[in-house]
Amino acid sequence: MRRIILNGLLLGSMTLFLCQCKENKGTPSNTSQVSIPFKKEGTLKVLKSQNDSIIAQLDIEIADNEYETQTGLMYRTELKENHGMLFIFPDVSFRSFYMKNTKIPLDIIYIDENMNVVSIQKNAQPFDETSLPSEAPAKYVLEVNAGLSDLWQLQKGDKITFTKQ
Repeated sequence: MRRIILNGLLLGSMTLFLCQCKENKGTPSNTSQVSIPFKKEGTLKVLKSQNDSIIAQLDIEIADNEYETQTGLMYRTELKENHGMLFIFPDVSFRSFYMKNTKIPLDIIYIDENMNVVSIQKNAQPFDETSLPSEAPAKYVLEVNAGLSDLWQLQKGDKITFTKQ
Protein backbone atom coordinates (compact mmCIF):
# COMPACT_ATOMS: atom_id res chain seq x y z
CA MET A 1 0.00 0.00 0.00
CA ARG A 2 2.80 2.33 0.90
CA ARG A 3 4.49 1.67 -2.47
CA ILE A 4 1.27 2.57 -4.35
CA ILE A 5 1.01 5.91 -2.51
CA LEU A 6 4.66 6.76 -3.20
CA ASN A 7 4.28 5.83 -6.87
CA GLY A 8 1.15 8.00 -7.05
CA LEU A 9 2.96 10.95 -5.49
CA LEU A 10 5.91 10.51 -7.82
CA LEU A 11 3.65 10.28 -10.88
CA GLY A 12 1.69 13.37 -9.74
CA SER A 13 4.87 15.35 -9.17
CA MET A 14 6.24 14.42 -12.59
CA THR A 15 2.96 15.37 -14.28
CA LEU A 16 2.92 18.73 -12.52
CA PHE A 17 6.55 19.35 -13.48
CA LEU A 18 5.92 18.49 -17.14
CA CYS A 19 2.84 20.72 -17.26
CA GLN A 20 4.80 23.65 -15.86
CA CYS A 21 7.59 23.11 -18.37
CA LYS A 22 5.09 22.95 -21.22
CA GLU A 23 3.45 26.23 -20.08
CA ASN A 24 6.80 28.04 -20.00
CA LYS A 25 7.81 26.77 -23.42
CA GLY A 26 5.84 29.47 -25.27
CA THR A 27 7.00 32.29 -23.02
CA PRO A 28 9.96 34.24 -24.40
CA SER A 29 12.92 33.98 -22.05
CA ASN A 30 15.10 36.49 -23.87
CA THR A 31 15.00 40.28 -23.69
CA SER A 32 14.01 40.90 -27.31
CA GLN A 33 10.47 41.64 -26.14
CA VAL A 34 11.54 44.20 -23.52
CA SER A 35 10.52 47.79 -24.29
CA ILE A 36 11.94 50.49 -22.07
CA PRO A 37 10.54 53.96 -22.76
CA PHE A 38 12.59 57.14 -22.53
CA LYS A 39 11.88 59.12 -19.35
CA LYS A 40 12.97 62.76 -19.46
CA GLU A 41 14.74 63.65 -16.20
CA GLY A 42 16.60 66.75 -17.30
CA THR A 43 18.03 68.91 -20.06
CA LEU A 44 21.66 68.99 -21.17
CA LYS A 45 23.53 71.50 -23.34
CA VAL A 46 26.78 70.79 -25.16
CA LEU A 47 28.96 73.91 -25.54
CA LYS A 48 32.04 74.82 -27.59
CA SER A 49 34.97 75.56 -25.30
CA GLN A 50 36.19 78.63 -27.26
CA ASN A 51 33.02 80.72 -27.04
CA ASP A 52 30.41 78.74 -25.04
CA SER A 53 28.13 78.59 -28.10
CA ILE A 54 25.54 75.84 -27.87
CA ILE A 55 26.38 72.85 -30.08
CA ALA A 56 23.39 70.74 -29.04
CA GLN A 57 20.58 70.57 -26.52
CA LEU A 58 19.27 67.19 -25.35
CA ASP A 59 16.56 65.76 -23.17
CA ILE A 60 18.30 63.32 -20.84
CA GLU A 61 17.65 60.40 -18.60
CA ILE A 62 19.90 60.37 -15.55
CA ALA A 63 21.65 57.28 -14.23
CA ASP A 64 22.91 58.03 -10.74
CA ASN A 65 22.49 54.85 -8.74
CA GLU A 66 24.09 51.42 -9.06
CA TYR A 67 21.21 49.75 -10.88
CA GLU A 68 20.80 52.57 -13.40
CA THR A 69 24.52 52.85 -14.09
CA GLN A 70 24.79 49.08 -14.56
CA THR A 71 21.80 48.96 -16.93
CA GLY A 72 22.22 52.22 -18.86
CA LEU A 73 20.69 51.99 -22.33
CA MET A 74 20.72 48.19 -22.43
CA TYR A 75 17.74 46.58 -24.17
CA ARG A 76 16.60 49.86 -25.78
CA THR A 77 15.58 49.56 -29.42
CA GLU A 78 15.76 53.27 -30.19
CA LEU A 79 17.13 56.56 -28.98
CA LYS A 80 15.92 59.79 -30.57
CA GLU A 81 18.56 62.20 -31.86
CA ASN A 82 17.71 64.79 -29.20
CA HIS A 83 17.84 62.23 -26.35
CA GLY A 84 20.73 60.93 -24.29
CA MET A 85 21.62 59.32 -20.99
CA LEU A 86 23.85 61.09 -18.47
CA PHE A 87 25.63 58.91 -15.92
CA ILE A 88 26.55 60.72 -12.72
CA PHE A 89 29.12 59.01 -10.52
CA PRO A 90 29.87 59.86 -6.87
CA ASP A 91 33.59 60.19 -7.53
CA VAL A 92 36.09 61.10 -10.23
CA SER A 93 37.86 58.09 -11.70
CA PHE A 94 38.91 56.44 -14.93
CA ARG A 95 35.74 54.92 -16.39
CA SER A 96 35.13 52.10 -18.81
CA PHE A 97 31.90 51.17 -20.55
CA TYR A 98 30.93 48.31 -22.86
CA MET A 99 27.95 47.51 -25.06
CA LYS A 100 26.66 44.24 -23.59
CA ASN A 101 22.91 43.93 -24.31
CA THR A 102 22.92 47.37 -25.95
CA LYS A 103 21.11 47.33 -29.28
CA ILE A 104 21.88 50.89 -30.41
CA PRO A 105 25.29 52.11 -31.66
CA LEU A 106 26.46 54.90 -29.35
CA ASP A 107 29.04 57.62 -28.86
CA ILE A 108 30.29 57.54 -25.25
CA ILE A 109 31.49 60.91 -24.01
CA TYR A 110 33.56 61.09 -20.81
CA ILE A 111 33.34 64.33 -18.83
CA ASP A 112 35.36 65.52 -15.81
CA GLU A 113 34.10 67.14 -12.59
CA ASN A 114 34.42 70.61 -14.20
CA MET A 115 32.03 69.54 -17.00
CA ASN A 116 34.78 69.38 -19.64
CA VAL A 117 34.90 66.59 -22.23
CA VAL A 118 38.02 64.50 -21.54
CA SER A 119 37.57 61.73 -24.11
CA ILE A 120 35.14 60.29 -26.63
CA GLN A 121 34.56 56.70 -27.68
CA LYS A 122 32.92 56.98 -31.09
CA ASN A 123 30.57 54.51 -32.75
CA ALA A 124 30.48 51.85 -30.02
CA GLN A 125 28.91 48.81 -31.65
CA PRO A 126 25.84 46.96 -30.34
CA PHE A 127 26.49 43.89 -28.17
CA ASP A 128 30.29 44.40 -28.25
CA GLU A 129 31.74 43.56 -24.83
CA THR A 130 35.11 45.18 -25.55
CA SER A 131 36.10 47.66 -22.85
CA LEU A 132 35.79 51.30 -23.96
CA PRO A 133 37.84 53.27 -21.40
CA SER A 134 38.15 56.98 -20.76
CA GLU A 135 41.51 58.62 -21.46
CA ALA A 136 41.30 60.66 -18.25
CA PRO A 137 39.37 60.57 -14.98
CA ALA A 138 35.65 61.35 -15.37
CA LYS A 139 32.71 62.06 -13.09
CA TYR A 140 30.07 62.06 -15.85
CA VAL A 141 29.47 59.99 -18.95
CA LEU A 142 27.06 60.95 -21.71
CA GLU A 143 25.71 58.35 -24.13
CA VAL A 144 24.17 59.55 -27.39
CA ASN A 145 23.49 58.03 -30.80
CA ALA A 146 26.62 57.08 -32.73
CA GLY A 147 27.78 59.79 -35.10
CA LEU A 148 26.47 62.75 -33.10
CA SER A 149 29.88 63.65 -31.66
CA ASP A 150 31.19 63.94 -35.26
CA LEU A 151 28.11 65.87 -36.38
CA TRP A 152 28.61 68.28 -33.48
CA GLN A 153 32.38 68.39 -34.16
CA LEU A 154 32.81 67.66 -30.45
CA GLN A 155 36.36 67.89 -29.13
CA LYS A 156 38.19 67.39 -25.87
CA GLY A 157 37.76 70.53 -23.80
CA ASP A 158 34.20 71.23 -24.98
CA LYS A 159 31.74 71.51 -22.12
CA ILE A 160 28.33 70.44 -20.90
CA THR A 161 25.78 71.95 -18.56
CA PHE A 162 22.66 70.21 -17.36
CA THR A 163 19.64 70.73 -15.17
CA LYS A 164 17.55 68.06 -13.50
CA GLN A 165 13.79 68.30 -13.65
